Amino acid sequence: MKLLFVHQNMPGQYRELIQWLAAQGGHEIVFLTQRQKAPQFSGVQTVVYKSHHQAKDDTYALSRTWENAAGNGFGAVSALRQLVDKGFTPDIVIGHVGWGEMTFFREVVPDTPMIGFFEYYYSVHGGPVGFDPENPISEHTPYIMHGHNVVPQVNINVVDVAHSPTFWQRDRFPKNFHDKIYVCHDGIRTDKLKPNKKAQVNLGRIGRPLTSKDEIVTFMSRNLETTRGYHQFMRAVPKIQKARPNARILVIGGNDVSYGGKSKHPGGLRGQMEAEVGHLLDWDRLHFLGQVPYESYQNIIQISTCHIYLSMPFVLSWSLLESMSMEATIVASDVAPVREAMEHGKTGLLVDFFDPEAIAAQVVDVLEKPRDYAHIGPSARRHVVDTYDFETVCLPEHIRQINALVPADKQIAMV
Repeated sequence: MKLLFVHQNMPGQYRELIQWLAAQGGHEIVFLTQRQKAPQFSGVQTVVYKSHHQAKDDTYALSRTWENAAGNGFGAVSALRQLVDKGFTPDIVIGHVGWGEMTFFREVVPDTPMIGFFEYYYSVHGGPVGFDPENPISEHTPYIMHGHNVVPQVNINVVDVAHSPTFWQRDRFPKNFHDKIYVCHDGIRTDKLKPNKKAQVNLGRIGRPLTSKDEIVTFMSRNLETTRGYHQFMRAVPKIQKARPNARILVIGGNDVSYGGKSKHPGGLRGQMEAEVGHLLDWDRLHFLGQVPYESYQNIIQISTCHIYLSMPFVLSWSLLESMSMEATIVASDVAPVREAMEHGKTGLLVDFFDPEAIAAQVVDVLEKPRDYAHIGPSARRHVVDTYDFETVCLPEHIRQINALVPADKQIAMV
């Protein structure tokens, strides 16, 4: 089969799927992306396209998202036209619709079936916007959010089938979208993401490796930002350190912003929180590790005594499910997308996002009474294996959805 994948930031949600398909052999796989230094995968041809147009900084806010999407869409469809002219006409297109890349594909391949990834529908209710009183919305915010939704509104009519990874994300979309959306996670490699009691982490300023025998608290986010609760985490740290004088706190994440607004502090959110609570911290036991390689991230979670995951109601992080797969004991924010994946007291421990005292108290209790919480990690792993495992749960469903759209002689065999 000829498969075309589309994602602005390759591989995105398709990391495992494209590698599995390539390993089967017999398929011609092309990945269309804007990412100039995209990772290379054996058996996958990467084609980089440029956006045809991007909105200027002073573009009218209500139309900026669509202007950018239209530029991405025209750039992507121009690249698709070149592929078709060179003899590659896909049997199916699978891609993320959020940046508008698939918007005009029907003009070039009108009969090719398409599956679109529908990640998020914007609103001032039920999501991160307007959730935190520290970041109040303006009177114009509802209209700007609605303006973002032009892209999925257009693309729901482009694709044959839509896909969302969680029910919470699907339910963000209008009900008239739901019949077209199948819900299935991208998939977690639970066969690779396992607990490892022999894991070690070396930090430059400590003369020995840290292991699971140490008292380790971890926090991880791609970037340290309010959407992922970094500010509430930092407010909880002094209380954790005061109660547990031997605990070391390891923080993974960059200093940019992936989601939400930027801090007005000249040092960014990290500088803002240092100004607020820095005088209360024991800096010798607080370690900022930045963005680390994937293997190092795994080792850090594997030695963690208690992992903290704080998120506003938003797209569920892969790191939460990956940490559950590695049997981490997790203290997480009690919000709807987290509750979909985690049951309080059984597979994790849910706390009020806005209550640093409660966050700290729950972490301290885990550190003080690890035997009382020893069931959490194994139960979390079982849940992820049963519900989100890539090979046994998610992959078969994704293949089923693909095969339902292509002729019998093109269908993908599950081995």
